[in-house]
Amino acid sequence: MILEATKITKNLIKRKSITPHNEGAIELVASYLRKLGFSCKILSFEEKGSAKVTNLYAQLGKGKNFCFAGHTDVVPPGNIKNWKYDPFSGTKSNGYLYGRGVADMKGAIACFICATKRFLSKHSNNFDGSISLLITGDEEGAAINGTKKVLQWMKKNKKTIDFCLVGEPSNPNTLGEMIKIGRRGSLNVDLKVFGTQGHVAYPKVANNPITHLLKMLTSIKSNNWDNGSKHFDPSNLEVTSIDVSNTAFNVIPSEANAKFNIRFNDKHSKKSIEKKIRAICNSVYKKYSLTFELTGEPFLTKKGDFIKIISNSITKVTGKKPDLSTTGGTSDARFIHKYCPVVEFGLVNRTIHAENECVKIKDLNSLTKIYQNILDSYFKTKL
Repeated sequence: MILEATKITKNLIKRKSITPHNEGAIELVASYLRKLGFSCKILSFEEKGSAKVTNLYAQLGKGKNFCFAGHTDVVPPGNIKNWKYDPFSGTKSNGYLYGRGVADMKGAIACFICATKRFLSKHSNNFDGSISLLITGDEEGAAINGTKKVLQWMKKNKKTIDFCLVGEPSNPNTLGEMIKIGRRGSLNVDLKVFGTQGHVAYPKVANNPITHLLKMLTSIKSNNWDNGSKHFDPSNLEVTSIDVSNTAFNVIPSEANAKFNIRFNDKHSKKSIEKKIRAICNSVYKKYSLTFELTGEPFLTKKGDFIKIISNSITKVTGKKPDLSTTGGTSDARFIHKYCPVVEFGLVNRTIHAENECVKIKDLNSLTKIYQNILDSYFKTKL
């Protein structure tokens, strides 16, 4: 089993599927699933101003649907010279498997394929319900033509999911530490402040927008948004860019721009945050514009049999009792929670998006066992 999961992971790593490019990764997943009897639908979506993306929805069986969701797209490898091995070779060394996307999250996809194969061999393809996989090539990028549109396609075609497990790397340091049962919301904000251009020696006949912008940002950043809630960390705002497009030392610019992101918990909404930010800006200066982009709302999957099944399956293999957490960044679970209960559990995330991304080979074996235990328990339980 460990060799099979490693082999599939390695084959997926060799597909240089840097978002939004596919390079045959989705088709490779489909080829493995078709051998197990899955009906596979390759779905391509595109719209003006965004790249065409290849996705997969595969299903086997009828009845209550357990869905595994994930992505084959990966972030760029960065400076190749800083890698110990070719990031798209899937090199094994000292008990580790190296490669871009091995943890995030091609390894988890391989483990679920292997777990499903073992589950089906055990149950002779005769079980009460259905297993599906929703795999996108657009999670690391804009996420416009990926999971969100597959879910819309499913709804249109009357395909429902009862529970979903997303294979994102959820563990900070060791396998079995953490299950993600929700996520904070994410709001991008673009703030532009308008002034009057002039010579730096004559500030009285100019109006420096940078001065107003810095006051606004200081007030927004220092605002005590909240102290957290029962299941979520405190909301947090980070300024990510300040730009005036001015290369001259002796010119006061006419416009200054800042971008920032706020990760917010269930005490807030886009509307309430927007209202607060506008009030702060108005208290400083009136000539400005704001653009808000909501990329995810806060959500929480309540404790119940589904989470219990996953937690017990992890404990059975690793001996650990996983923490139930809402920490970290956004994932495609932000789309899925609108359709069904969803949790996230995968490999260790310590090296994701970094040079020399790697996982322990033994963790691929353990994760396969965990996923198989989840399938065994899920289809035994009347949820």
